Amino acid sequence: MARVYNFSAGPATLPLEVLEKAQKDLVDHQGAGMSVMEMSHRSPEYKEIIDGARENLRKLMEIPDTYDVLFLHGGASSQFAMVPLNLFSEKRKADYVNTGAWSKKAIAEAKRYGNINVVASSEDKTFSYIPELTRDMFDPEADYVHITTNNTIYGTKFPELPDVGDVPLVADMSSNILSEVYDVTKFGVIYAGAQKNIGPAGVAVVIVRKDLMGHALDITPNMFNYKTHSDADSMFNTPPTFAIYMAGLVFEWLLERGGVAEMQKINEEKAGWLYDFLDNSSLFRGTAEPGSRSIMNVPFVTPSPEMDAKFIVEAAERGLKTLKGHRTVGGMRASIYNAMPPEGVKALVEFMQEFELKNK
Repeated sequence: MARVYNFSAGPATLPLEVLEKAQKDLVDHQGAGMSVMEMSHRSPEYKEIIDGARENLRKLMEIPDTYDVLFLHGGASSQFAMVPLNLFSEKRKADYVNTGAWSKKAIAEAKRYGNINVVASSEDKTFSYIPELTRDMFDPEADYVHITTNNTIYGTKFPELPDVGDVPLVADMSSNILSEVYDVTKFGVIYAGAQKNIGPAGVAVVIVRKDLMGHALDITPNMFNYKTHSDADSMFNTPPTFAIYMAGLVFEWLLERGGVAEMQKINEEKAGWLYDFLDNSSLFRGTAEPGSRSIMNVPFVTPSPEMDAKFIVEAAERGLKTLKGHRTVGGMRASIYNAMPPEGVKALVEFMQEFELKNK
């Protein structure tokens, strides 16, 4: 069967070149006589893999030496607890911006350990926009401010970073990391689950400013302490070795294509094609407000659930897979991460045009 265009929000499509390279080396990794999945994480061969992945991510995001790069278990969801456990001081207070399902979960988890102030929320309109934020909304004595830069379910992203003064800014960047350029020095912590824009499920990337480590609450388990993993070079226990290897291949793939700035141009163009069609369609409508639109996740609907279902079935028959939207939004959602080729977005728009003509 030919490969389809996979618009899944995650686990998401991977670059074909990366999959083919992994396939070629699956049984015998570059003459080692074994697969990466069989290697000791303490071996010289694997140290080269994880060190290479870390250094290539540093290049891609221009991460200064004042930050550490950790590869951890537990996905982004573990970070909902690790962030407060590591960043709370005796004050134990933080500001959060509520822009979707994942920020809600982060807020609920952080409330277990301290006082959380939700400075703004877009829940009043089903998270279809990013709230306007001003510096005076944030507590200058907060231990940190938490945002979710891109909201996978609702198709929104922060058009610009909030001004939080000297308070460390923490970002869940799971669904748009490496898709556009960010100045890492604007953040105290960046974390991201891999399965959307980095690689297969199984590893979370955490970028931590070094001065924020070493102050974890006394109740923090060793496995949830950033310093534990920093001191052990992400080898405190057996890391998710194959997921890190695959992430490393994706980092190489991105560097070969000009890095994040070049990918941002491609991503903006891909999203532009889809939004241009939606804005001029008489059948389809995007659900995110124009000023808050994501370039990674594009939810859209037709006038009825029945028409939505018909579209999803017929799109799948055309090789346009996993377009069903999240239950809280309904309709459809096209996730067009870095690995989604421009041809995939063009094929989707062409089918939407045909579907509209047949179903007016």
